[in-house]
Amino acid sequence: MNMNVFPDLMRVEAANLAFFSPEPGLKRRVLAHNASMMLVEHLMEDGWIGARHSHPHDQMVYVVRGRIRFVCGDETFEACAGDSFVLRGGIEHQATALEPSAALDVFTPYREDYLPKGGPS
Repeated sequence: MNMNVFPDLMRVEAANLAFFSPEPGLKRRVLAHNASMMLVEHLMEDGWIGARHSHPHDQMVYVVRGRIRFVCGDETFEACAGDSFVLRGGIEHQATALEPSAALDVFTPYREDYLPKGGPS
């Protein structure tokens, strides 16, 4: 990865950035990021169930509002507004929204698969 494709400073103004829906019941917007980390906002409808998956990125989650059930490896727990946790890359996990919810996720390194095909935005 050529780190020179990222600016020294990336500012993202919310007014200029729309959510998109990668799957039914989930809205996403990719916020500030560089090669080392990425901030992502997720909005989940009540009853949304994400696919169980893993990725090589470490992931930090902060629940902004609502209540979400997480399955991380063999552990299942619920998190509500104000709760946070960190998940090591490579661990299978899944989220279910138990009510309308919002979360901020920080990934390290950045999720190339979350960016448009043209590269860093």
